[in-house]
Amino acid sequence: MSRYLAYALSLLLTAISLALCLQWPQWGWGVALFGSIAALGTWDVLQKRSTLRRNYPVLAHFRYGLESVGPEIRQYFIEGDLAEVPFSRQQRSLVYQRAKGVMDVVPFGSQRDMYGLQYEWINHSMVPTSVDSHDFRIRIGSQSSQPYSASVFNISAMSFGALSANAIRALNAGARRGNFFHDTGEGSISPYHRENGGDLVWEIGSGYFGCRDEHGKFDEQRFQQNAQLEQVRMIEIKLSQGAKPGHGGVLPAAKVSEEIALTRGVPAGRDCVSPSQHSAFSTPIELLQFVARLRELSGGKPTGFKLAIGHPWEWFAIAKAMHETGLLPDFIVVDGAEGGTGAAPAEFIDHVGVPMHEGLLLVHNTLVGLDLRDRISLGAAGHITSAFDIARTMALGADWCNAARGFMFSIGCIQAQSCHNDRCPTGVATQDPKRWKKLDVADKSVRVENFHNHTLMALRDLLCAAGLGHPQQLGPEHILRRVSHTEVRSLAALYRFLKRGELLESTPQHAVFRDFWASSSSASFKAPAKVSELWASKYA
Repeated sequence: MSRYLAYALSLLLTAISLALCLQWPQWGWGVALFGSIAALGTWDVLQKRSTLRRNYPVLAHFRYGLESVGPEIRQYFIEGDLAEVPFSRQQRSLVYQRAKGVMDVVPFGSQRDMYGLQYEWINHSMVPTSVDSHDFRIRIGSQSSQPYSASVFNISAMSFGALSANAIRALNAGARRGNFFHDTGEGSISPYHRENGGDLVWEIGSGYFGCRDEHGKFDEQRFQQNAQLEQVRMIEIKLSQGAKPGHGGVLPAAKVSEEIALTRGVPAGRDCVSPSQHSAFSTPIELLQFVARLRELSGGKPTGFKLAIGHPWEWFAIAKAMHETGLLPDFIVVDGAEGGTGAAPAEFIDHVGVPMHEGLLLVHNTLVGLDLRDRISLGAAGHITSAFDIARTMALGADWCNAARGFMFSIGCIQAQSCHNDRCPTGVATQDPKRWKKLDVADKSVRVENFHNHTLMALRDLLCAAGLGHPQQLGPEHILRRVSHTEVRSLAALYRFLKRGELLESTPQHAVFRDFWASSSSASFKAPAKVSELWASKYA
């Protein structure tokens, strides 16, 4: 039968090679080659784990080989320039060009269908402005004794452990050169974050890495030791992340080297567990008290939290706690469900959490409705690679943007999607020294700076074309979206925006606020009675 042809042929060629080898010893190569294939085919026939290999000995391995390089074949030969899977070739190319400082202009017109649904643009002005500097900054920390002047574009949270030592070095050196911040991720502050002196935002997750005791609980003394470092500019409590909100993490024992163990404050050679929720607080008010305590322990540095929006009543509970207690974070970062620099379960990557635009709008609207927006800075992260991405995000309410994968591209990531198996071909997302030591820190740090610098130059040019002088002047009225072949709407018309103090006067007729605002409680993250009753009736 044809399915055994390759196996039979390998047996025949082995026999012929063996016969020739008895006469002419130089035919030993044939015995070795064809004999190995025949042995593989024999093993295929005898093993029981794979039906495909038993039915197609030898031939099945060609199928596995082609399947293993399928992503590369699609990425390099089949994908269209605009196919975002998860980032398009056009997006990656733009980052590479700006990082390398080469020409990033586009010839012969746009490849985008300007009459297709969801096409977006920014309207220009008849009287463009002229802005000299593209170093756009915002002040974070109105309640802090050490406020921070941040760039509107920064490196999002990526831990040492998820990224390699040289990747961390390059990112931080680039941040120092470009005068913007580098978020540590929840893996704490490693020696590689500190070598080049770039500004750090220290992210503290539920594992309290870098500030934990031997039982995994928060340790104030260890926190102070790191938080009061001059290089640490802000403190960020991670409630959840876009890639896997509501899900803890495990760094397998094999990856927990002495170096990572020392950085995180965990035992080497044992699974490093990041729980799905915090142990330092359990209610919205306790969260805000924790924020205030960390601000105090850090010496007055801006302190806030990052979250991916899930159940709206949980966010409303935090917002009500702010209003009722007067305990405010200096900043909030909204992480979109489209995030994902490392590994996460497929269902979480694809189907858990609110995308960044909707999450950002909910947080922004709530703060405006409580008349707190001017006192709390708002960052956003999720699929940002270009100046237009920044402009659109700031038009929706953000004060600044963070990017993770965009900066990974700037140091050489090729979207091989091998972040989870320690075989990153460019040395960015691996702990294999044979791979990451090939990443040249000096060269890549310049590319990090270039990407940041050229992206903000492009943002300045967009603002000038729109007749504006600073990104904070952007509003939803500036961004237009095609919603049908004959209809165009501004984001101001597409989305419902609350008026200042509106939540203090009444419950808006915005569906989410109408359903969940009144019944949410600052005392608990639990679902309000209305939702609990609905669940109870469903299963009665």
